[in-house]
Amino acid sequence: MKIELFTFCDFAQENGGKLTIVGTFDNIISRNFPCVHPHLSVVIRVRFDLWEFGQHTFRIETRDLNGEINMEAISGNIEVRGVGNASAVSHLVFSISNLQFKTPGMINMVLFIDDKEMDSIPLYIRKN
Repeated sequence: MKIELFTFCDFAQENGGKLTIVGTFDNIISRNFPCVHPHLSVVIRVRFDLWEFGQHTFRIETRDLNGEINMEAISGNIEVRGVGNASAVSHLVFSISNLQFKTPGMINMVLFIDDKEMDSIPLYIRKN
């Protein structure tokens, strides 16, 4: 399996296998702390090869630079089915509202598939 896309954005949706992604970013800038980011989406596109079709579990965790978890993990199942092709993609699209940050810094969003760490992306929180 291969992670083809893993990003934060302003808006995302999946419709009939197509992804719409608006405003990808990796920085949040605030004048005051603590701060609350009203809404963001997380988009992940995973490509599975033919021999990987079937059931998979996923989990997404966020950690700060000290390794502390910032929010409750997101977890679930992925059912991968082929349509006569040698590979298939699965899209994971999540919306997160009112994400709170106590101080400037950085968090990593970490993707696990079948309990194996597959990828991570940083989100930088900066003071303006």
